[in-house]
Order: sequence, then C-alpha cells, then structure tokens
Amino acid sequence: MSWLWKPQGDAPKPEPGQKLVEDPAIPNRKVVNKTANQPFLAYKEYRDKKELEHQAWLQRKKEREEKVARGEKVGPEEPDPTEEREVGVVGLLKFLFYLTIVILLAGKFFTGHFLWEYDGKWAQLKTYMPSDQRLFSEGFLATFDGSDLNKPLYLAIDGDVYDVSSNRRTYGPGGSYHLMAGIDAARSFGTGCFAVHRTHDLRGLTESEMKSVQHWKDFFTNHKSYRKVGRVSHPPIDPLSPIPEHCDPKKEEAAQKQRRAVQDAERPPNNHPTDATDHTEL
Repeated sequence: MSWLWKPQGDAPKPEPGQKLVEDPAIPNRKVVNKTANQPFLAYKEYRDKKELEHQAWLQRKKEREEKVARGEKVGPEEPDPTEEREVGVVGLLKFLFYLTIVILLAGKFFTGHFLWEYDGKWAQLKTYMPSDQRLFSEGFLATFDGSDLNKPLYLAIDGDVYDVSSNRRTYGPGGSYHLMAGIDAARSFGTGCFAVHRTHDLRGLTESEMKSVQHWKDFFTNHKSYRKVGRVSHPPIDPLSPIPEHCDPKKEEAAQKQRRAVQDAERPPNNHPTDATDHTEL
C-alpha cells in the first residue's frame, strides 16, 4: 500500500507492466496498480460505479417528479438500486432453507446418509405425527400384554404408557421381558426384581434405584421404535401398607435398616421427665 508508506512526496515509479492510477484513499495522488493494491483499487472502482448508478437514479427521479408536477402519467416509483436492503423474514427463511439443503447434501456426500448417519427418534416420521394420548385403567392396560395379536403391545413405567409393538419378540408372550407387558412394573426397573416387583409402588427405593427407573423412562421415551401413547391411572397406595420386599435378602436387610434409621430420625424426642423426684405430689 504505497499511500501508507509514502503519504507525502512524489508518486512511486511503476515497474514494467505497471501504471499509475488514482489513489483511492488520498485525492490528487497516484499509486501503482501492483498486485498488493488491486483489492483497494477494485473497491474504488466498485464505489465509483455505484455512485454513477445513484446519480443516474437521482436524475430519473427528478424527471419523474417534474412529470408528476405537470400532471403527466408516470409509472411506479423506482427504488434506489444502490440502497442496501435489510434482510427480512422471507430472506432469513430462504437462507435457512438453503443452509439446510447444503447440510443435508454434505451429509450424503461425506457419510452416505442425509442426516449424517443419525437414526434416532427425531429422524422418525412418526415422531411428528399426532397420536391419541389416552388414559388407561390398570385393567384396560392389561389387555395389551401381547396375548391378542390384533392389539398393540403396551407397557408402562411410572405412569407413562409406551407402545412396544415393534419388539414383540422381547415383550410378547415367551419373550424375556414379557413380565413387563400390560402393566406398570416401574419398581422392577429400579430393583431388577422382575418377578416380584411388578408394581408401580416406588416407596423405599434408594437413590440409585430411582435413577435406574428414570434411565428406563428416558430409554422408552427416546427410543426410535417406541412411542408414548398415554398414561395409566393407579389407585392410591395405602401409606400403611408394607413396602414390597427386595428379592435380594442382603439388599432387603439394608433397606429395612435404612428405613428404621429414617423413622428414628423423624420420631419426636421424648421430653417428658421420667425421674419420680421431678414430680410434685398432688
């Protein structure tokens, strides 16, 4: 950039094949059109072109206004061709559309899959299709345990009912997890006691067992082949009823010990005097 190195004084001498042109930054000054100066010179040429277009538009606008003043018929007003227009909502939507197309094509080119090999729940069309969320009673839910091949196969966990018909081999009759079908066996998902904990009663579960229940809820919710179809209505659990025993005796013993500790902590202290000398005879 010669005008930065020599802001004052004579213009630099051009080398063979070069010539002096107007400096785009300093009026009445010459610079060499060498390669390093080309971007600045090109921008100067662009600005000059835009200025000519703007002046021509101003002239046409003036002529139009004169015709309007004389009462002559004129066409629609011409916008300034050099005015920078803001990107509106339509322009933004077009940009997002083209960007999406580019991303999809790039995925197809690099991975052979438009969605970059993603095959999860959000890539399934049924995820976006409306489904009839219904309320099940425990008895009605039991009719969807896979025994009737004409009905879908449902299971529930912590009140949420999921359609697992796509995996009858696992949840249908004879499957390894058929005990989970047609019932809310949330407790068994936390304890692993599939045979004896076929209940939604979550009382007394440890923190890790509750996390396991939540893990399985997330599994069914986000699975690409399963979908939530409703909720199951349970009768209230009697708080005085016994908590289901764990299938592992050691874990059951630890659970009982923990429950006793909680009960002792919640029991109010005995502040009544027990020494007879503290009483006054009436």
